[in-house]
Amino acid sequence: MAKYRKILVAYDGSLSAQNALSLASQLAREDKSWIKVLAVVPPYQGDLELLGVSDIKEAIIGPGQQLLTEARQLADREGVHILTNLEQGEPYEQIVHVAEEENCDLIVMGRRGKGKMERALIGSVTARVIGHTNKDVLVIPETSRLSWENILLATDGSTCCDNALARALEIAQERKAKLSAVSVVYTNDEFYAVGQDVMKELYQEADKVLDKVRNWAGDLGVQAELFVRDGEPHQAITAMAAEISASLIVMGSHGRKGLTRLLMGSVTERVIGYADCPVLVCHL
Repeated sequence: MAKYRKILVAYDGSLSAQNALSLASQLAREDKSWIKVLAVVPPYQGDLELLGVSDIKEAIIGPGQQLLTEARQLADREGVHILTNLEQGEPYEQIVHVAEEENCDLIVMGRRGKGKMERALIGSVTARVIGHTNKDVLVIPETSRLSWENILLATDGSTCCDNALARALEIAQERKAKLSAVSVVYTNDEFYAVGQDVMKELYQEADKVLDKVRNWAGDLGVQAELFVRDGEPHQAITAMAAEISASLIVMGSHGRKGLTRLLMGSVTERVIGYADCPVLVCHL
């Protein structure tokens, strides 16, 4: 099923989080899903009384409660009912924990702008959530809208990309979406120097990756437009998305071992950081 029953929205009060909650509300109305909104406040560390804080609990919890009040007001304006959670601790740990505990199908997170600092922050919370969860994660840029009508699948043929392919085909079937798929041949000046035969082999491998998309889509009666591009993968993927006016990019995550849990795979991380449209990262 491509439709999500339980959605967890990570909410920190930023404009990007507000947009994420608004679009999650749109999705909940369409699919008759329910939403849980999570705010995370830092754990108590040190002696706040030394800083002249008389009510330690209020000093820590109060801002989080205010965030959830704002979230409920936004949800009321969107015409949806939400449940709320306030947790203390490391944000990514609490997001992953609550999503698992509540058996959520989807985690929705906002993404701020595309400046250098905002792109760097992708690695701090969002990348760790994606690296540690087994749930699908939808990352929504601050000013983007959510639409399923024109999907771009980015695939390298790996197992994690097979998960994304299966999800993209489900979405295309159930939501009657247009599906495109791109496989990127990583190239730079050094690659071109190795000769045409090597480059030809790389393109043939990319074609084989897309054969799987063609075959799976054909089995389900889904039409897919296939593309091979070369260059830096994240640049090629985001350029392809802009070229076809993709409303959603679907990608796989790259495992949960070692540094990949922290970095989630540089291509996925960079696509999230640079894409103008939402990015859906799929797990098993």
